[in-house]
Amino acid sequence: MSAAGAEVAVPESEPVYASYPSLRGRTSFVSGGASGLGAEFVVELAGQGARVFFVDVDAERGRALEQRLRDEGAQVRFAVCDVRDVPALQAAIATAADELGPVRVLVNNAANDHRDRVPDMDVALWDERIAVNVRHHFFAAQAVAPMMRDAGGGSIINLGSISVHIDLMDLPGYITAKAGVEGLTRTLAREYGPWHVRVNCIIPGWIMTEKQLAERVTPEAEASIERNQCLPDKLYPDDVARMVLWLAADDSRRCTAQKWVVDGGWM
Repeated sequence: MSAAGAEVAVPESEPVYASYPSLRGRTSFVSGGASGLGAEFVVELAGQGARVFFVDVDAERGRALEQRLRDEGAQVRFAVCDVRDVPALQAAIATAADELGPVRVLVNNAANDHRDRVPDMDVALWDERIAVNVRHHFFAAQAVAPMMRDAGGGSIINLGSISVHIDLMDLPGYITAKAGVEGLTRTLAREYGPWHVRVNCIIPGWIMTEKQLAERVTPEAEASIERNQCLPDKLYPDDVARMVLWLAADDSRRCTAQKWVVDGGWM
């Protein structure tokens, strides 16, 4: 209180975030890591001292990020890989283990939220949407689980979507796949729990990635965010990455089979 009895606003200081010693030297594998959320996951994991192997179809961005982080002293490796090609994904995971050590953290991030009208869907397009948004989660988990078991445990982090829980349209394949990610998380947590392999699902809200800002964030979208979120602030990739770090680290060692929502209170 001031001398006159009025409240005085105190400027908010810059936030200080946690560090996770258990991630130092731990091999992490991130799919879809060249841009957007995935790139932030790669950056944040590398910043914790993890060894990070990431894949993406975007060779130019992937190599640029790899070089930038290597120049900063991080142990990072990039490979071009389309997660729809399951044998190629399995081969990339094997390469990651050979070069950096057994994978102890898997972040199943790769996805495509391209809009599709229901009348325009055919079998080939439906299968493609399922392949890029959920099928690779299973086969990547299947590939890393034995090495996690042999290493004493690990963390598998699947990326779901708020779209499963709110009133969006023109995303039938994507929303179906992301609902499947939630179910897959539950069943794999039960399957792999005896090996001390944890499986969790992060559900991001509307995250202000470069793509979203360029293509989706209109004045109407801004109004929707203000109306639906409890918190007034926009969400950015680092907000989700901090949840990834916690789930990847030993700090969350008794947490599995859960959905972790980072949406500013929309759901």
